[in-house]
Order: sequence, then structure tokens, then C-alpha cells
Amino acid sequence: MNDKIIISGVHLDLTEALKNAVEEKMEKLFRHENKIIRVRVDLEHAHNSSHENEFVAKGHIDINGSPIVVSVGTEDLYKSIDELSIKLDRQLRRRSRLARVKRKDIHEIDLNADLPKAASI
Repeated sequence: MNDKIIISGVHLDLTEALKNAVEEKMEKLFRHENKIIRVRVDLEHAHNSSHENEFVAKGHIDINGSPIVVSVGTEDLYKSIDELSIKLDRQLRRRSRLARVKRKDIHEIDLNADLPKAASI
């Protein structure tokens, strides 16, 4: 069991199968990004009158900078876990891509001031 993955259940009991499914999906995130501090996954059974989006999986990635928070609701808990891992992976890749673009994007600064020329010595 990875000590960087925290799994909790809201209005449902966590079985070993659920824990293993979450850990298996979240391990992929650690392979893509090694700067992750912690991943917290909350699995929730929403008690509402309609049956759509009955199971909600919420993911929270603690990483250097602002954290990544994603929520997915479907009618099947395992489907929610799958979609959560896909969304978290997409957010990590987007964050990495934006960081690379910012590093490579060097642009000149235009100053609208008349500066005196330096005297040659």
C-alpha cells in the first residue's frame, strides 16, 4: 500500500476491492509525475431521489503550487474511479505542458521611454 494515497468513504463502506482499484489507478499518476506529495480520494454515495450521478469520486492532488481538485459522478462507483483517474492524469499533463510553455516562451520587453545612450569609454 502506498502511504501517499489516502482513501476515504462517505456514506459507504470501503472494501478491499475498492481500495485496490483506487490504488491501482492512482499509482499511474505517480509514474507520470514524481513531484506529487499526496493524493486524497473520497468515494461518496449520494443519497438523492434521482439515480443519475449516484456515486461521486473526488480527487485532490497535493503538489508544489496550487493543488488539483477533480470530482466525477456516475451511476457506477468503479466507473467514477476510472473517470477520476483519467481527469486527474489530464490535469497533471496540462499543468506540465503549461510549465514547459512558460519556460520556453521568451519574449522581448518593449519600453516606451527614451533612454540615454551609454557613453563609450
